[in-house]
Amino acid sequence: MSQNILLIGGHGKVAQLLTPLLLAKSWTVTSMIRTSSQAPTIEDLAKNQPGKLHILVSNVADIKSESDAKKILDQVNPSWVIWSAGAGGKGGAEMTYAVDRDAAIAFTRASVNSPSVRKFLTVSYLASRRGRPSWWSDKDWENAQKTNNEALPTYYKAKIAADEVLTVLAKERYEEEEKKGVEPSERFCGISLRPGTLTDEKAGGVKVGKLGVGGKTSRATTAEAVVAALETKCAKGWIDVIDGNEDVGEALRKLTSDGVDAVDEEDLGKMKNNIANIEFVI
Repeated sequence: MSQNILLIGGHGKVAQLLTPLLLAKSWTVTSMIRTSSQAPTIEDLAKNQPGKLHILVSNVADIKSESDAKKILDQVNPSWVIWSAGAGGKGGAEMTYAVDRDAAIAFTRASVNSPSVRKFLTVSYLASRRGRPSWWSDKDWENAQKTNNEALPTYYKAKIAADEVLTVLAKERYEEEEKKGVEPSERFCGISLRPGTLTDEKAGGVKVGKLGVGGKTSRATTAEAVVAALETKCAKGWIDVIDGNEDVGEALRKLTSDGVDAVDEEDLGKMKNNIANIEFVI
């Protein structure tokens, strides 16, 4: 089935690896980029691909509200939305919150509230969580604390806020559709894809599931995991992924069939409270 995809942050490293993979499926991709000067790079990605590429020049930092995001969705009318944008540490804390938290949440809310959008996938990172899950070792917890509280504290606060909004709202929509008798494969799926430390190695196999901290994930493999997650019927929730030996498609199908979700042991009640008071979650 052909899909119409909005790819937010189209000029990013992962997104540039992802774009030809999406187009190779004969899907339509609207790549949202910050400036027109980035367009030639994106246009080159569509060469000899069967899918259709559209370019939308719109600075994600200008998205201040759900209504701003909805205007973009109304223009593109996507069936799936991929968030692969990020401030990349540029512009300090203010820009990180503006992009990685506020704009991400705006697009999340707008997408969940748009009946035509069936899937929303955000590229997050493996240590984006508040609690220490039982499958983490002392070393995993120590590494996560160093990353989230010392190395990248602003980024962590922004990403966990966005992850929690997606988790809570996607669950609510899924359950509403379940009550209405919507077929499982047609229900809304919110996906937080959570790679380890990103590298520029070639694409390869994966390890997925409930993973510890410290593993690496190539950007190329991350891009392939995005496609596999979107293609896998009923895939949803938090999906940890690092470089490994399993075929990415088979790994995602088995993960979904087994009902494994790395969000387990996070406090959903606290998540709901956090997103109700999102202006204080900084």
